[in-house]
Amino acid sequence: QVRIVESGGGLVQPGGSLRLSCAASGSISDIYGMGWYRQAPGKQRELVADDIDGGSTKYKNFLEGRFTISRDKAKDTVFLQMNSLKPEDTAAYYCNVRGHLDTGTAFNSWGQGIQVTVSS
Repeated sequence: QVRIVESGGGLVQPGGSLRLSCAASGSISDIYGMGWYRQAPGKQRELVADDIDGGSTKYKNFLEGRFTISRDKAKDTVFLQMNSLKPEDTAAYYCNVRGHLDTGTAFNSWGQGIQVTVSS
């Protein structure tokens, strides 16, 4: 019912940049929130950045300034620009989308995850 496609991950050297993209499609009536989470090996999944309709945006502590979340609402797409990457940013990054289907049912869907590896 909701398809989420993530792209833009890969291997980058410390100090480099990557831009992740996430596009949602399907029987969607509206989307009120899109965000990014990450999970490193052996650790819990954690919030990276989240954008909610109405202008509310939040970031994991200390990431704001290096990471920027943005949305193209017309295309149901969210981006995560990551600059000055550090080895500790290495993780699988997951897109999260919340909204309502055409049936009126609320949904909270996750992408498959995309690997970001920061290493020299």
